[in-house]
Amino acid sequence: MKLEGRKIYQGTAKGEALVTSMGISFFGGVDPDSGIVVEKGHQLEGQAIGGKVLVFPTGKGSTVGSYTLYRLKMNGVAPAAIVNAQCETITAVGCIIAEIPCVDHIPIEQLKTGAVLQIDGERGSVEITAS
Repeated sequence: MKLEGRKIYQGTAKGEALVTSMGISFFGGVDPDSGIVVEKGHQLEGQAIGGKVLVFPTGKGSTVGSYTLYRLKMNGVAPAAIVNAQCETITAVGCIIAEIPCVDHIPIEQLKTGAVLQIDGERGSVEITAS
């Protein structure tokens, strides 16, 4: 199944989906050295986002979150791609400066953790290649 959305940042990636219905704050919610979600009570608390296709509705929190995405990339623990229902500026800028493919306007409720997703940031598409 292929879902069409909107390009936020170009590039392609393929990887295992890590899906949450909760917003993510990269500043304070994700450890930039390990890539582990540290926000207390978050659905993904304790899970590593590195190398995954991170799927969440929208970002939240401080504008420093953009730089945190860049730090995640520099530390080798960034997500392979990001898929949002609605990408806000913090996540968009972070993906641009960290060169992480990003697509939004995707019905994320159709995506499940563990599915293998192919992201095409140029076309703004998400394809489920295995579930």
